[in-house]
Amino acid sequence: MRPTQAHAWLKKCGIAVESARATVPSLAREVAGEPLRGSWWAHPKGHEIFVLSRAIRRSPDVLVCRLVDRKITYVHRRLWPTLVALAARFSKPRLAALQEVHTPAGKHKLLVTPFPDWVPNEVRRAAQKHSEKEAAAQLALLL
Repeated sequence: MRPTQAHAWLKKCGIAVESARATVPSLAREVAGEPLRGSWWAHPKGHEIFVLSRAIRRSPDVLVCRLVDRKITYVHRRLWPTLVALAARFSKPRLAALQEVHTPAGKHKLLVTPFPDWVPNEVRRAAQKHSEKEAAAQLALLL
């Protein structure tokens, strides 16, 4: 799988997790092509999963958060208005945007942008057009 294919897969899914198992689609399982036991790092396609996960995380069209089971979750931009419309149903930490950065010292640091600070104005406006019932029905199909 190439990064463009991984992005297309996520856009189609709407919501997915990075890890091997969850109630929503899993990038690790999709790339591996089979159910995974234990950590995806040990899988023969572990390096490919890592590379694709980082490509997805870097996309401006993807919210990286801990929405599903507190696991690294990808939410495609097409669902951001739905998510914002239902924000009251989730704890704010689950909706915080996560971004992994490399410091000048070569260490990894996790930047956390609290909800709703990461939400673009156009997404806020679009969220106001969704009734909570409509938004809940759309998200229920994915979660």
